[in-house]
Amino acid sequence: MSRIEAPPEDGTAATGGLVDRLLGGLPAEAVLTDPDVTAAYANDMASFCPAGVPAVVVLPRTVEQVQHVMRTATALRVPVVPQGARTGLSGAANASDGCIVLSLTKMDRILEINPVDRVAVVEPGVINATLSRAVHEHGLYYPPDPSSWEMCTIGGNIGTASGGLCCVKYGVTAEYVLGLDVVLADGRLMSTGRRTAKGVAGYDLTRLFVGSEGSLGIVVRAVLALRPKPPEQLVLAAEFASAAEACDAVCRIMAGGHVPSLLELMDRTTVKAVNDLAHMGLPETTEALLLAAFDTPDPAADLAAVGALCEAAGATQVVPADDAAESELLLQARRLSLTALEAVRGVTMIDDVCVPRSRLGDLIEGVERIADKHGLTIGVVAHAGDGNTHPTVCFDARDPDESRRARESFDEIMALGLELGGTITGEHGVGVLKKEWLAREIGPVGMEMQRAVKHAFDPLGILNPGKLF
Repeated sequence: MSRIEAPPEDGTAATGGLVDRLLGGLPAEAVLTDPDVTAAYANDMASFCPAGVPAVVVLPRTVEQVQHVMRTATALRVPVVPQGARTGLSGAANASDGCIVLSLTKMDRILEINPVDRVAVVEPGVINATLSRAVHEHGLYYPPDPSSWEMCTIGGNIGTASGGLCCVKYGVTAEYVLGLDVVLADGRLMSTGRRTAKGVAGYDLTRLFVGSEGSLGIVVRAVLALRPKPPEQLVLAAEFASAAEACDAVCRIMAGGHVPSLLELMDRTTVKAVNDLAHMGLPETTEALLLAAFDTPDPAADLAAVGALCEAAGATQVVPADDAAESELLLQARRLSLTALEAVRGVTMIDDVCVPRSRLGDLIEGVERIADKHGLTIGVVAHAGDGNTHPTVCFDARDPDESRRARESFDEIMALGLELGGTITGEHGVGVLKKEWLAREIGPVGMEMQRAVKHAFDPLGILNPGKLF
């Protein structure tokens, strides 16, 4: 792959020339150069991911302005780091030294909601929750719901192939992206995909861009599939005396053909952290808490059937909600999980290992062993219905030894996930954090093909360099 040319020795002059070129096609308020301001755009929310110092931050509002940025970057051989709301957890949005940070948060228009075609057409800066509420007004539903849905952008969701709590029934972001408009590295605009219900013309370049972390092009418009709005869901909470029994219940539920809209698991460490933070009164004797929800025409009947399966697996208590308000109360604990775990030691490192559902219990037991080995608190919350776990390492970043043990435990958890037939990331992406592990998972031939794809779209290597591989 071609290398980015080294900038001139006079960095100030080089930056000045870059800014002048950018201002030729962008309004002054869209070009940020104050170091105190640009520093705020240097990184996302991941731990242990180095970030560089951007030369400039640009906030375009139109496709043409994005094209101008990329033409300028290509002409001057300047790296470009695309960003959404920077809620990512892998360092994929971290700046590199001397780069243009291309923040797409100002491109935040919902261009169309079509109830007949069941599509929405949006710009990349639209907030996930904003889109969800807008389509609800039309009796429609956009299912992908990352835990950061009140902050994260659709463009960021596409870049990292985000998931969420509802994935067990409705699937992940990739299944809802029908078509894209993408500005390529040299500034050309390309359209991929379709807005029809079916379409198999040529290679599926749309899916290629989903999860590419801004390394192949800049998404400036997306056609998203919508579903009819389902009935309001009801939730059940089941307490277990062991994580193994809770995982057995998950297996029974899935093997029984049930299709919950949500199936989430919290281990004892997480339950305690939530109690300590929010004083919710969850039983401290609970080793694992399983939450199941149904948005079917008769959710109470589905909850009763699943409750019986939980009891057969050893649940010590099963509490079905009677209405939406009670359901929301039961879900509060799950939504508070990551905030509560961060409060344990001040900093968390959130893993994202996904394993086959049948190995979920093995993963949780293995994480307990790793936590004991390193003398750390590691809580596990999981999208249990699809095997996607979030082991969350709690540590004091001011303590070098504790930070070292946190990083070692993180790597051991990823190795365990691969050993169990899983993958290093189910929805957070690779970014900077998991580059070495991507190579281990897909092997040398896979890496060769990945790099070949990257070179075809970005021969100068200016798009989000240092990410993925």
